[in-house]
Amino acid sequence: MTTRRFAIRAILCAATLAWLCVPSGAGEAPGVTDTEIRVGMSTALTGPALALGQGVKAGVEAQFAEVNAAGGIHGRTLRLVALDDGYEPDRCAPNMRKLTDEENVFAVIGNVGTPTAIVAVPIANEKKTLLFGAFTGAGVLRKTPPDRYVINYRASYAEETATMVNAILDELKLKPEEIGFFTQNDGYGDAGYQGAIQALKTRGYAAAEKLPHGRYTRNTENVEDGLVALLDAPVKPRAVIMVGAYKPCAKFIKLAKDEGLKAVFLNVSFVGSDALAKELGSGGDGVVVTQVVPHPAAGLAAVTAFREAMKKHAPQSPQGFVALEGYLSARIFSEGLKKAGKGLTREGHIDALEAMGEFDIGTGEKLSLGKSDHQASHTVWPTVLRGSEFVPLKWQELRNGRDS
Repeated sequence: MTTRRFAIRAILCAATLAWLCVPSGAGEAPGVTDTEIRVGMSTALTGPALALGQGVKAGVEAQFAEVNAAGGIHGRTLRLVALDDGYEPDRCAPNMRKLTDEENVFAVIGNVGTPTAIVAVPIANEKKTLLFGAFTGAGVLRKTPPDRYVINYRASYAEETATMVNAILDELKLKPEEIGFFTQNDGYGDAGYQGAIQALKTRGYAAAEKLPHGRYTRNTENVEDGLVALLDAPVKPRAVIMVGAYKPCAKFIKLAKDEGLKAVFLNVSFVGSDALAKELGSGGDGVVVTQVVPHPAAGLAAVTAFREAMKKHAPQSPQGFVALEGYLSARIFSEGLKKAGKGLTREGHIDALEAMGEFDIGTGEKLSLGKSDHQASHTVWPTVLRGSEFVPLKWQELRNGRDS
């Protein structure tokens, strides 16, 4: 009997000691303590796409700092752990595993790029860790029905390029055969290109895939062969839809103009407007970029809050379209955390986001999330380069090639 009592006492002591050694918040989700919510990011902080990674990171951190200054989420502060992948998938994959396995983050937000998303999505699904607000409009993040652990803020590349196609045909009054393409030779370029091709077919142009199409290799500026493909086309393009990064796109536009190609150059949002404008310098007037956020100078409530947050918490970072997207994505992410309650779990956070339905965060547009709808915004805002900055565009301004 004595031996049995001793054994029971030993078990009770061990259990008590184990309970005392449990860190605060250990019963919560990964990355969550009584005082903090740790969130991860794998993005381009170096390399040719660094302006995008740094911009999204600045916007997310500014929003997190804004939340923290107001007392956090149910008393918990938000902290971002950002790892550099240089916009390369073979660096993003180990980053995702490090964030989930070693950094033990609650969720991942604001990753930049399609090639990196292609490897990040399977890991997010495997680890049952939310991948939120990635800076890409690719279809790999927009499945039907949607992946539970992938939720987007922005409009898709298909929606951006469809906007371009419709404007080229209806507003600029060009013929389908006067359209050409210049795209990055990977999943990102493919996503935008296929979206435009589908838009043309929807408009009744069956020969869309025969239109001239130049390509270049990711993280290079080797655009010459791609330009030749358009210059040698039987019909010289009068509108070029571009799906690439800012450095190669800027070089392509400069060379195309030097070669006498008179066309309207239209870029998807991922190009990075501020960086593109800087690369183009004085020769970029009339270049179009479709945006997935309002203009950063707009007098909208959320945009005004963005400027104030950036001024206070990231004064050295540009208050551009890229940072604004990071900020708006983080704002929705944070709203989901609030709605999930103090007993925060990964699944509860996703449930809260899916239950948001139709909502407005102050962008002037209704947003929506649900179990079958994991993309909050479907709005595209066209802009055009005037002088050194992009301004809101009315398509008729470009009619008859006035900006060619």
